[in-house]
Amino acid sequence: MNQGSIRQHQESVTVEASAETLYDLVSDITRTGEWSPVCTSCWWDDEDTPGHVGAWFTGRNELPHRTWETRSQVVAAERGREFAWVVGGKFVRWGFTLTPSDSGTTLTESWEFLPDGIAMFGEKYGAEADAQIAERTRQALDGIPKTLAAIKRIAEGQGQTRKG
Repeated sequence: MNQGSIRQHQESVTVEASAETLYDLVSDITRTGEWSPVCTSCWWDDEDTPGHVGAWFTGRNELPHRTWETRSQVVAAERGREFAWVVGGKFVRWGFTLTPSDSGTTLTESWEFLPDGIAMFGEKYGAEADAQIAERTRQALDGIPKTLAAIKRIAEGQGQTRKG
């Protein structure tokens, strides 16, 4: 297994909304199921500290062949600039950055498979680790543009929800 490789990707879209409005949307993890093709719902583990750096939340993920839950910790929460979290506190970093532009805000979603995540997959899946990592990478690369398009539709008022 190539444990030294770190997989990362990011894509952007311009949204006709303020950075603050977009931040309020993407940092409300209870709405994630409206735009994510895999994560169907999220909830704060401690409702007294939602949205702050250090806060934990749980996400429910569903694919046709499996369903699972993950816990994530918020690692960046700067209104109008960035909201990010790390799955398991050390395995995969997901985030949104917001940059004002002439026509609204450039929303960038980023994903990075961290070294501890690569190592965990090696321990969990053994000889199948590379295939499992490649599958998770494919899901992220496929999901990011779908997520951004759905957030854009919601923020610009072109559709209130993606899912029923």
